[in-house]
Amino acid sequence: MNKPVVINADAVAVPSVTSASPAANAAGPAYVVLGSISFSHFLNDTMQSLIPSVYPILKDNYALDFAQIGLITLVFQVTASLLQPVVGIVTDRKPMPFSLAIGMGFTFIGLLLISVAHQYAVILLAAALIGLGSAVFHPESARIARLASGGRYGFAQSVFQVGGNFGSAMGPVLAALIVVPFGQPSLAWFSSIAFLAIVILWRIGRWYQPRIVPRKAVARERDPHAPSPARTATALAILIVLVFSKYFYMASIGSYYTFYLIHKFGVSTQSAQLYLFLFLGAVAAGTFFGGPIGDRIGRRYVIWVSILGALPFTLLLPHAGLTMSAVLSVIIGFIMASAMPAIIVYAQELMPHRFGMISGLFFGFAFGAGGIGAAVFGEVADRMGIDFVYSICAYLPALGLLAVFLPNLRRVSRA
Repeated sequence: MNKPVVINADAVAVPSVTSASPAANAAGPAYVVLGSISFSHFLNDTMQSLIPSVYPILKDNYALDFAQIGLITLVFQVTASLLQPVVGIVTDRKPMPFSLAIGMGFTFIGLLLISVAHQYAVILLAAALIGLGSAVFHPESARIARLASGGRYGFAQSVFQVGGNFGSAMGPVLAALIVVPFGQPSLAWFSSIAFLAIVILWRIGRWYQPRIVPRKAVARERDPHAPSPARTATALAILIVLVFSKYFYMASIGSYYTFYLIHKFGVSTQSAQLYLFLFLGAVAAGTFFGGPIGDRIGRRYVIWVSILGALPFTLLLPHAGLTMSAVLSVIIGFIMASAMPAIIVYAQELMPHRFGMISGLFFGFAFGAGGIGAAVFGEVADRMGIDFVYSICAYLPALGLLAVFLPNLRRVSRA
């Protein structure tokens, strides 16, 4: 298990919870809290994943082109991306235990709005509201997962994130079973899921509230074995590039995989949704294993293998048949997804006094990179064809070579 490395801290007094206390670590993870926050993540991302899952319906109903589809994803994900670091910075200084339930209220409103939207501008507004709910949810819930970790930070981050991945995987299935047969108005039914999430998050807030204690943050000397500020900044920049490569590629699957399968193999919309479910299920499984493996062998190695290791399979995908495409998508999803828990915890250990900001920055950048990727690939697909998109994005995992420049925090911890 990696020990957090203290680099520096601002000399201000703020109410905060930065990590679990030694007593809490000795007691082990708070499994009920971890399970509840993971289930809330499942509900949150189930609702969010309905947006790309209904793209074929919106495209047919309103004669949208691929660029307009990409813009919906861009509005949703950039809203979440730009606001998540801001939320993280604010909650680092003033934790807000009930903000999670309030944020879920924006998702509730967004779902109701998109179910009755008949204009493209209203669809964009609904996507922005759901993105706002995501911006509020992720930074503070990641902090709660760490607080409940009992010192098993990678494990806790994996449990938290796997709930979201399973939620993302459920979106295409629910779209195939409910939204496709019953149409756009059926999205309103999922507002009941948002209400359930509000109730659970309110109770989690009650658990979290008494654990917020005043912390007098005094200036601390930098650990002599820790990476220098310049090396820390370089490492964070590398991690951001790796997240960029991962989510740019994931955007090509999440937003356009169904169109690719329909175009290349002539499958039905419902069958394409089920193939997408296989990919997203593999993503959920990879996320679960990435954190605990990082606790054991070191997060840097997990980051390296999980990005670069997908390269051979992404290069094969554009040339595979239908069955092999399904197999390759499962392998790619599993390998690439194992990176995110390791990246989040590794970044938190680089800057242990800024858990909220780091979580918001990386979750937010992941959303933003996915949104930009969806918009870029939409334009490329309109001009060059959907097959060309999968040919060029196959090379993105090669950026995983940059992981060789990350400092070894396990070595610093032992020192």
